[in-house]
Amino acid sequence: MMEMRFETPKTAEAASALIAATPGLSKIFSGGTDLMVHMRSGNIKPELVLDIKSIAEMNVIAVENGGYRIGAAVSCMQLLENTAFATTWPGVIDGANLVGSIQVRGRATLGGNLCNASPGADTVPAMIAAGAIASIVGPNGRRDVPVEQIPAGPGKTTLAKGELIVSFFLPKRAPHSGDAYLRFTPRTEMDIAVVGVGLSLTLDDKGVCTHARVSLGAVADRALLVPEAAAALIGTTVDAAALAKLAAAASAAARPIDDKRGTKEFRIKVSGVLAKRAAEKALARAKGNK
Repeated sequence: MMEMRFETPKTAEAASALIAATPGLSKIFSGGTDLMVHMRSGNIKPELVLDIKSIAEMNVIAVENGGYRIGAAVSCMQLLENTAFATTWPGVIDGANLVGSIQVRGRATLGGNLCNASPGADTVPAMIAAGAIASIVGPNGRRDVPVEQIPAGPGKTTLAKGELIVSFFLPKRAPHSGDAYLRFTPRTEMDIAVVGVGLSLTLDDKGVCTHARVSLGAVADRALLVPEAAAALIGTTVDAAALAKLAAAASAAARPIDDKRGTKEFRIKVSGVLAKRAAEKALARAKGNK
């Protein structure tokens, strides 16, 4: 019977080297909220488990070049309790605040939520809408990748052998910017998104939208960036006509499955409805109405 190794590296480079040198399955232990469930159920039997909580740069929340550097091992609750960040990126907070129970949020991390690669992850569409960039360490050094390029499908990422996400960078916000994340679930608490929408926008001094990003979750094999939906808002005052075009573009981009939690038709319709509501919420925040 294979014995599992448990390591606590102190640097991202050391963690990368351990993963690269392990022939079998390696798993990152950050919050452990998904990993422990899978291990206890016998779904996975890793040869190596790496506790990365001792890596300093993976636990930071810091202002950097006017934006924010968030360590991949920062818990959702740490993010929620950071008033400055929460004020700047309320849409990311919307997503983090929907991850499990309050006990789970005390452990669950942004990096884990992304790398678990669930199509219905709540923080991922919000991070994509925010334009977050993942900083990755691997055998070939460091590289930066937009968050939307990390998920590859259910339970799969584009990370190569030996690579791990160290942190995320969220850019400096322009004045008159707002973001929001909304999801639909059958229950009000501790459920998985049937549809999720992250949306971020910026207005000029006349109230015209100059920049937007829209992301859909739970309606494809991974979270989607939808440029067509963003284009429906840019150059408008986010009026009724623009919102109608946004909803249509979001519904058109959705490519969901039928399952016991929702039909394709339902998810396609709700994608448009939630995109419109998320835009209205982001617009209110951009105008200072929190």
